[in-house]
Amino acid sequence: MKKGTFILIFAIISLGFLFNSCNNKKPDTPFYNVNTFIGTGGHGHTFPGATMPFGMVQLSPDTRKDSWDGCSGYHYSDSIVYGFSHTHLSGTGVGDYGDIRIFPSVGELKTNVVYGENYKQGYGSRFIHEREVAEPGYYATYLIDSDIYASFTVSNHSGIHKYMFPKSSESHILLDLVESVTSERINYAKIEIINDSTISGYSHTSGWANNQHLYFYAKFSKVFKSWGLESDGQKIDNQSSIEGDSLKAWFNFNTSAKEIVYMKIGLSAVDIEGAKNNLETEIPDWDFKNTRKLAKEVWENQLGKIEVFGSDNDKEIFYSALYHSFVAPNMSSDVDGRYRGHDNGIHKNPALDMHTVFSLWDTFRALHPLFTIVQQDKTNELINSMLEMYSHDGLLPVWELAACETNCMIGYNAVPVIADAYAKGIRGFDEKIALEAMVASANSGLFGLDFYTSKGYIPANKEGESVSKTLEYAYDDWCIAEMAKLTGDEEVYSDFIKRAQYYKNIYDKSTGFFRGKSNGRFMQPFDPTEVNFMLTEANTWQYNFFVPQDINTHINLLGGDKGYETKLDSLFSTKQSLSGRQQSDITGLIGQYAHGNEPSHHMAYLYNYVGKPWKTQKIVRQIMSELYTNKPDGLSGNEDCGQMSAWYVLSSMGFYPVSPGTDKYVLGSPVFDSNKINLENGN
Repeated sequence: MKKGTFILIFAIISLGFLFNSCNNKKPDTPFYNVNTFIGTGGHGHTFPGATMPFGMVQLSPDTRKDSWDGCSGYHYSDSIVYGFSHTHLSGTGVGDYGDIRIFPSVGELKTNVVYGENYKQGYGSRFIHEREVAEPGYYATYLIDSDIYASFTVSNHSGIHKYMFPKSSESHILLDLVESVTSERINYAKIEIINDSTISGYSHTSGWANNQHLYFYAKFSKVFKSWGLESDGQKIDNQSSIEGDSLKAWFNFNTSAKEIVYMKIGLSAVDIEGAKNNLETEIPDWDFKNTRKLAKEVWENQLGKIEVFGSDNDKEIFYSALYHSFVAPNMSSDVDGRYRGHDNGIHKNPALDMHTVFSLWDTFRALHPLFTIVQQDKTNELINSMLEMYSHDGLLPVWELAACETNCMIGYNAVPVIADAYAKGIRGFDEKIALEAMVASANSGLFGLDFYTSKGYIPANKEGESVSKTLEYAYDDWCIAEMAKLTGDEEVYSDFIKRAQYYKNIYDKSTGFFRGKSNGRFMQPFDPTEVNFMLTEANTWQYNFFVPQDINTHINLLGGDKGYETKLDSLFSTKQSLSGRQQSDITGLIGQYAHGNEPSHHMAYLYNYVGKPWKTQKIVRQIMSELYTNKPDGLSGNEDCGQMSAWYVLSSMGFYPVSPGTDKYVLGSPVFDSNKINLENGN
């Protein structure tokens, strides 16, 4: 071949690659800027699978169990997938869910699972990230050990599986009601074979949620030639139903090369009829492509609520954060308006979309304030859901999961969510019942509140996390006072504006820190870097600036503007290390500031209150540039149901709600050339 001919051919091939590269480039839209793998590595605890905005179903791969970095069921460092389950938590610090696991395979049927390097002793397969595809509402991967392509998409209450099998007379789809993200207790379960392509069942479990009910109704696109059931490890062939506390089932097929078998499944917390109705309403046919298209359209609408203009890298981080902000709370009512209440009864209210998964200690800070801007209708739904819980529990939720109150974390932080929405004119709920519920939670006498209301602080020798609880109760009480003022209840306002000052009772002027007290005296010895039993996932440094209701008075306590500025400087610049007990949540450190956990989240903005906004701008930019990336470990701590991401969404636009419960924002340093927020009212 002549040299010139070779060069010409090479140029043509290169040009072809260039055209292909251009044609394969994703559109520069909010949807295509989402990277669902952000947070799946490190300590982010997110999942990459398919879900709808605030949807009931999170159809995602399970790659590990019973580990702190496996709270979502998936970690980017893993290389074995053990199945695809239908419920997952986004970024929590405690594991649960992973319900109704499905696993396709060929060859020898295995119904047990062995986690780790000996996985081949049970079911499971290797996978590689190069053959994973994920976008909002869709996930796909290749199962290396069985040569199966697995794809998934979802609607609000239902999911559809697409499995491309190789040629085999031993193709299987396994249903496992035993395995989940954690070793939860299975109280009762049932699997029923309705016909040769339809099954149903349910499970009642106790884990972090101590009373979870989940029903399913599933159909296969291909008739299975046979099936089997298993109870407590004992296999039973071709029986039509089985009940117990350790159930599995499998369905056998003959498949030709590249034959696709679909499975679709509806979920409900109410009953099997609800699961069936959800499925038939949302995915009535086998059009996987259309279901994926509909999910994409919904996500495009949600993500398009904010338009930002800047670098590709910043847009990917931003829209991934916006995506994660819209994953939870999750819908828990069926399409017909029925839902399971906190009284374990079945209720019906077609006007209410009942929700679950309220990580309120985290999300009151930025996620719910973000919702008051771009999710006002959803905010009303969430508050009405919380008031419905109050109608059965007599208290507002603390950390609610699957119609169960876990009482995980501290405070009564449904209160600032309600007060913040009301202060911003979002009032699609009964304000009298709301204020009644807020007062009831504050006067419950639980979790140290009896000491707090009688002494004005919580004694460290009487109640754990006494410093954090005293500070958070005082802020929550201020929110109640603000709500009372806006609704004209002078008596409640008078009571709670006094309680909002109780934070002063644990302030030690000699050290400039809030400190634990016992028998009226400050606890000794004292080290502000120490993580101990008096604080919640933090040390004294990380709670010392939590007075969002009364910042100006706090400034005076710390010696005025100069003293406050000096204290903030020390927070961000100290070289001292953490001391005391190990606390895995305390990550993303800048000095003693810990961005990986929520108590620190407002602190960079406090320089504004002493006339030094450039210091806020510097620190906020440092946090955004160093602690948020578009890599799997791109979060410095747990996502916590959207809070970590909502902080970035707001901060990157240049403002932050330091004091939820007011309509005021504090300015920071915007990342983008311009932002456009498309409000629900059309403005």
